[in-house]
Amino acid sequence: MLRLLAPAKVNLTFEVLGRRADGYHEVRTILQSLSLADELTFDESDDLGLTVEPEGAAPVEENLVLAAARLLQREAGVSAGAAIHLTKRIPMAGGLGGGSSDAATALLGLQRLWGLGLETGALRELAARLGSDVPFFISGGTALGEGRGERLTPLPASQGEAVVAVPDASRPRDKTAQMYGLFRPEHYTDGMATVDVERRLRSGEPLDARVVNAFDAVAGEAYPSYAALREAFESAGLRPALCGAGPSMFALADEGKTSGLAERLAVRAGCLALPVRFRDAWGLEGVSAG
Repeated sequence: MLRLLAPAKVNLTFEVLGRRADGYHEVRTILQSLSLADELTFDESDDLGLTVEPEGAAPVEENLVLAAARLLQREAGVSAGAAIHLTKRIPMAGGLGGGSSDAATALLGLQRLWGLGLETGALRELAARLGSDVPFFISGGTALGEGRGERLTPLPASQGEAVVAVPDASRPRDKTAQMYGLFRPEHYTDGMATVDVERRLRSGEPLDARVVNAFDAVAGEAYPSYAALREAFESAGLRPALCGAGPSMFALADEGKTSGLAERLAVRAGCLALPVRFRDAWGLEGVSAG
């Protein structure tokens, strides 16, 4: 049995530069993988199948893990199957990239199980067909994302800690598309906030809570929980930003203080709040679950 972790992520920056001719939006973002992670196990099998726990945590037929497995099976000409089991720990549809990470980890795990020997570039090309965030999770760590977010440049590892809060809020089925639908021209930026954070990472300077997310400008229209959750962060002395397209939020925090801050946030906001650490990049072996 092969056991791998599928880490969550936050966007240290997320800027939307404009709308492209192909209908997608041009973004500039810095992605950071986290200690919070789902877990996948892979066993040999004649058939391709997926089980999920806790039951009902992620509808099997809608899960990107199966989509990734079928894509790899088809593109690599593999006839073998696999018994995949997914243990969900990353909150669903919260903006933390759990589904995308699960898909990337499925590609990493199955290419090992099936002995395919694919390189990083080939796996990222497959990952890009599953979603804009999926290629990032082939290697994780800290990376600049451009284009739709799929064009990646590794950055020096960022050692940090943060607090993530996940509100008990409804998640629209096409959440990201709906958030983009609220965008207006005044919400587009020139990407310089990302350039500044990239410079800081390359020079080893502290980030100083310079997180920014373009979706914060419209999140109050999309999520009734947004204002109260933001106020809870700010009352704890933290500068928050959305996780991806939300509704979860996060803030950088001083080392060793995240557990206490998470407890305070959970009480103030009445929701799940978690301390997390930044995770370094990994190789084609994936992140071992031990």
